Amino acid sequence: MAVGVVAVDGQERHYGGRITAFVVLSCMTAGMGGVIFGYDIGIAGGVSSMEPFLRKFFPDVYRRMRGDTRVSNYCKFDSQLLTAFTSSLYVAGLVTTFLASRVTAGRGRRASMLLGGAAFLAGAAVGGASVNIYMVILGRVLLGVGLGFANQAVPLYLSEMAPARVRGAFSNGFQLSVGIGALAANLINFGTEKIRGGWGWRVSLALAGVPAGLLTLGALFLPETPNSLVQQGRDRRDVARLLQKIRGADVDVGDELDGIVAAAAAGERDDGLRRILLERRYRPQLAMAVLIPFFQQVTGINAIAFYAPVLLRSIGMGESASLLSAVVTGVVGVGATAASMLAVDRFGRRTLFLAGGAQMLASQVLIGGIMAAELRDAGGVSKAWAGVLILLIAVYVAGFGLSWGPLGWLVPSEIFPLEVRAAGQSVTVAVSFAFTVFVAQAFLAMLCHMKAGIFFFFAAWLAVMTAFVYLFLPETKGLPIEQVAAVWRAHWFWSRVVGPEPALADDEARAGGKEELL
Repeated sequence: MAVGVVAVDGQERHYGGRITAFVVLSCMTAGMGGVIFGYDIGIAGGVSSMEPFLRKFFPDVYRRMRGDTRVSNYCKFDSQLLTAFTSSLYVAGLVTTFLASRVTAGRGRRASMLLGGAAFLAGAAVGGASVNIYMVILGRVLLGVGLGFANQAVPLYLSEMAPARVRGAFSNGFQLSVGIGALAANLINFGTEKIRGGWGWRVSLALAGVPAGLLTLGALFLPETPNSLVQQGRDRRDVARLLQKIRGADVDVGDELDGIVAAAAAGERDDGLRRILLERRYRPQLAMAVLIPFFQQVTGINAIAFYAPVLLRSIGMGESASLLSAVVTGVVGVGATAASMLAVDRFGRRTLFLAGGAQMLASQVLIGGIMAAELRDAGGVSKAWAGVLILLIAVYVAGFGLSWGPLGWLVPSEIFPLEVRAAGQSVTVAVSFAFTVFVAQAFLAMLCHMKAGIFFFFAAWLAVMTAFVYLFLPETKGLPIEQVAAVWRAHWFWSRVVGPEPALADDEARAGGKEELL
């Protein structure tokens, strides 16, 4: 049996819970949302390097790639229309996420996953059947609507269903699902590129419907989280029975249920987003909800995830070789994320952030140095240097899979109290989508103008974010999710920001709200 222990207000509380088959199956089903996210990231970069796809929808890029010697290696794929194909998914996700926040808070995590799965299915169908650029982008927009709902709900679902002691491993399952989805996309792209007739890209886009169907079907049968049921005002006895089923029949869930009820009572009076933006006590969480997803994007990972095949073709690799290399890095990413799942609740969030950040920083500097020294405006690099670059990209992806990939979703999902958790997750997702759009839309133009310097640009941000974690992120491993807020008052910096303990009158008002729910 797993037990989370924390001291709050001088009292030590124990939340029991073991890893039951019920919770594992529920979280695996919910994780299909992550698989689709990763698949959509990986599939775009792959089909963007396929000649039949480029010839049909992006003929200018195709002509440059096929041998226009007047265009620099760094600029062959520089097309705002091509980047719009990639980034339209995240623009739609950004617009959708605040609607998804209301659905997630008011109707539950399960409802958002159901809506997200339905939108994914529609996007896969439109993308696979596309006959012009407008249909291609419409398919991506529909997938983006699905991401807005799924990325809002799935991380919350995983963090709320997991026992406190292993919450990190369960929540990191979201990033593992993303990695599996990206790896599946790379494998499928490698296979469909070989289909005679040039329609393999249709298979790649349409197969997003497989995990989408699993998520949609699964969401019909998934249980809602106890936290969400309390937030919706469901009877305490029903919630207690579900919590008992989740944690195990022999586990006392009274303390955990009391904590959930108290947090829900505290949040009944106001709009969650307004409270996050205006109330002093939520400023540390707000800072993390903005900065962590921002930092996650300026690691440069999505530049690699979106455009790895394109980048490898820029250094002189063939179509099949570049797609196969993307498969290799995908395998590395999945393995590193699996290692993070095993390590996060043992070594803590901060340790993995710092180790992964240092690894990524070194890789980016070396990639930039080799590109600057070996890749000119014309010609390619030698096979030996190409192999070194692939190795360094794999080292970089491993560092991300160990740290900023899974922890970039885990930490924001666990730091907000229940009363503002859905709103807090909407801020995290919105910031993530906003900067994903920026990276997706700007990377190819930045690569064209900055050339190898773009890798030093990302390396500089990695140095900043690693220092930020060291100075400002408190450790949250092993804490019950309803009591994570206590760490801010013990932190050397954030204790000055959040101010003194709430006034007695405010505590009494919360107690009264709790009694009404009981």
